[in-house]
Amino acid sequence: APSPWLKEAIVDSSLPLHRCASKRGVAKCLGAMAMAPPGQNMVHVLNKNSKRDQGRKAQLTNIQAGKTVASIVRTTLGPRAMLKMLLDPMGGIVMTNDGNAILREVDVSHPAAKNMIELSRAQDEEVGDGTTSVIILAGEMLSVAEPLLEKKLHPTLIVSGYMRALEDAQAMLKELAYPIDVEDPEAIRDIVRGGIDTKFSSRWGTLISDLAIKATKTVCIIKPDGRKEIDIKRFAKVEKIQGGDLTDCVVLDGVMFNKDITHPRMRREIKNPRVVLLDCPLEYKKGESQTNVEITKESDWEKLLMQEEEEMRKVCDDILKVKPDVVITEKGVSDLAQHFLMKGGCSVIRRIRKTDNNRIARVSGAHICNRTEEMEEKMVGTGCGLFKINKIGEEYFCFMTECKEPKACSILLRGASRDVLNEMERNLQDAFNVARNILLEPRLLPGGGAIEMELAARLKEKSKSIEGSKQYAYRAVADALEVIPRSLAHNCGADVVRTMTDLRARHATPGNQQFGIDGKKGTVADVKALGIYDTFSVKQQTLRTSVEAAAMLLRIDDIISGISKKKQADKQSAVMGGDDETFGDSRDG
Repeated sequence: APSPWLKEAIVDSSLPLHRCASKRGVAKCLGAMAMAPPGQNMVHVLNKNSKRDQGRKAQLTNIQAGKTVASIVRTTLGPRAMLKMLLDPMGGIVMTNDGNAILREVDVSHPAAKNMIELSRAQDEEVGDGTTSVIILAGEMLSVAEPLLEKKLHPTLIVSGYMRALEDAQAMLKELAYPIDVEDPEAIRDIVRGGIDTKFSSRWGTLISDLAIKATKTVCIIKPDGRKEIDIKRFAKVEKIQGGDLTDCVVLDGVMFNKDITHPRMRREIKNPRVVLLDCPLEYKKGESQTNVEITKESDWEKLLMQEEEEMRKVCDDILKVKPDVVITEKGVSDLAQHFLMKGGCSVIRRIRKTDNNRIARVSGAHICNRTEEMEEKMVGTGCGLFKINKIGEEYFCFMTECKEPKACSILLRGASRDVLNEMERNLQDAFNVARNILLEPRLLPGGGAIEMELAARLKEKSKSIEGSKQYAYRAVADALEVIPRSLAHNCGADVVRTMTDLRARHATPGNQQFGIDGKKGTVADVKALGIYDTFSVKQQTLRTSVEAAAMLLRIDDIISGISKKKQADKQSAVMGGDDETFGDSRDG
C-alpha cells in the first residue's frame, strides 16, 4: 500500500515539490501518479490521438505488412508473369509487370510497408534489375521469422543468425560465379535477353536487347586508370514517338531532339556542320528595373533602336567569326539576331533543354559557351557528320547523326500506342542496366532459381555445425531462399510440390548447381544449357538488401503513430472541401 505521504501527494496537487523530493525523488512520485488507483487522475504522456503498438504485436504487424507487399508482386516473377493494371491519382492507367513500377504507384499507409517499397526503389537505382525478387525475398525472410518469434526466440538472436547466413551466402556466391568475355557480342546478347525475357517485350525477339547493348557500349567511357564509366541516365535518351513500325526502332549514332529551326529560310540539311553551343540569350538585354526614357526628337528614338541593333550585331559578329553552320542556344533568339545569323549562313535552334545541350556537346565535341565574347575556335564542334531536320508525324525533329565518336546517343522507339511505348521504355531501362552491370562486373550466375536452391542446400548443410538457437535463424534464411524457384514454378502453373522436391533432390547432390526451373514449361532443367543467366551484381545486391531489410524490421519493437488535433482538423476540412477558394461565377454569386 502507498505510504501516507504518497497518498497525500496524489490527492493534493498543491503539495510543494520539495516534500516529494525529500522522500524518494520526483521520478518515483510521477511513476506512482501514472499508476494511480481507479477513480484518480492518470498522467497522459502521449497524445490521445496517437496509436502505439509494442513488443510482439509490433513485430507481427510488421511481418504482416511485409508479406502483404510481397504478395502484390509475387505473380509478376518469371517469363509467365502476369501484368498489373494500376490507376494513378491523375486517372492515368499503368500496365506493367515491373516490380518497381507497380509499387511506385501503390499508396500504402503502414510504415513497414513503406519501408519495403523503398527497397524496390533502392534496388532499381543501384543495379536496375531484380526489383521483384528483392521484395519477394524480403517478405519471405520476414515470414520465416514469425514461427521463431512464437517460439520465444529473441529478435536480436534471429538477426545475428540472419547476418551470419548472409556473410556465408555472399562467400558462396563469389565461389559459384564464373567470368564472361565482354568482347563476345553473342554472349552479352544472351544474358541481356535472359534479363528481359520475363518482360512484355520478349515477343519482339532480340530487338530490345540489341538496342540496349549498342546504347550502353556507345556511352561507355574508359578512364585513364582503367575504370569504366557508364552514365545511361544522362547520355542515353529514349525518344518515344507514336505510330510507325516496331522495326523502325533504332539507336542513333548521335542525338535527336524535338526542335525546328527558327527561320524558314535557314538550311535544313548540312553535311559536316561546325556546331556552336551557347548558354546565353541572343536578344537585347533589358534593364533589371523599370526604365523610363523621355525623348524630345524623333532622331533620338532612331538612335535608341540603332543602339539595340548595334549591340545585337556585335554579339552575332562574335559568333560568326568562328564560321559556324549550326548555332544552338538554351535561351531565346531575337528577330534581329536571327536575321544577322541567317545572313552569315547559320541555322539556329533555340530554347533547347540543358540535358540535350550536354548530349550534343558529347557527340559533336563542342564546348558550351556562356558568353559570346569568349568564343574561340576550340569551342566549335566538328565531330558531327550530318545535321538534318525531319518531320515525323506532326512534329519536327532535329537529327545530328553520323558522328565520328559519339559518347552519347538517342534511342528512337516507335509503337502503336502510348501504353505499349511506355512498357517498352521500362523494359529498355532494365535491359540497359543488365548490359551496364555486365560491362562493369563481367561475372555470371545460373538463373531460373538455380542459384537460390544451391545456396539453400549449402546453408542447410552448414547450419548443422552451428550451435545454439542461432541455428534456427540460420536455417530460416535457407528456407526463405526457396521462395524464388517456388514462385517461378507457381507462376507457370506447374505442380509446385513435385517440382520443388525434384529440385531439392538434385541440389542435395554436389555438382548440380546449374539445375533450376524452366520458367516457360515449369519443369526442372539445366538453366546453363537454356541460356538463363543472372548477373552477379544483381544477385549480390538482391540478397544483401532483402536480408538487411528483414533484419531491420525485426528489430522494431515499438510503433508510435501520432497525429495532432490540428493536423486531423486540417485533414477533415480538406476532405469536406472547406475553405476552398472559388473562382469566377460562383464567387461573384
